[in-house]
Amino acid sequence: MPTYVVHAASDLLSQKTKQEIAASITDSHNKVTGANSFFAQVIFLDISIGNHFVGGRPLRHDQVFVHGHVRAGRTPEQKADLLKRIVAGVCKIAGVPKVSVWGYLSELPPSQMIEYGELLPQPGQETQWMASLPPEARNFMESIEKP
Repeated sequence: MPTYVVHAASDLLSQKTKQEIAASITDSHNKVTGANSFFAQVIFLDISIGNHFVGGRPLRHDQVFVHGHVRAGRTPEQKADLLKRIVAGVCKIAGVPKVSVWGYLSELPPSQMIEYGELLPQPGQETQWMASLPPEARNFMESIEKP
């Protein structure tokens, strides 16, 4: 259900660091919202030198930008907790200071989201939604969490 896009300079995050950040973001989303981890996706977009500007000037610092697209219906406290956890995880894993990580959440109404071929439920209705899905869809989703 959530999609997190992480932007950083192309040489800032190693593949191992990206894997750890993806796991941390997924874990944070799961802990705050209760959503299964197979819904969270994290996409990394590397930014080439000269393609990132802040204040109209080329970026001179190691910045990491995390933009989460999430299902609407969470409380302000949940969203603040989620952002704080994500930023703390990125800082720890990437070894960058808090001032270098920018986090954003954008909400989408569930009726405007299709994942795994199905319109998404309102928060709190996930159990009923999962039960109503065809077995092949449930099995596919659940297989993602298996190592």
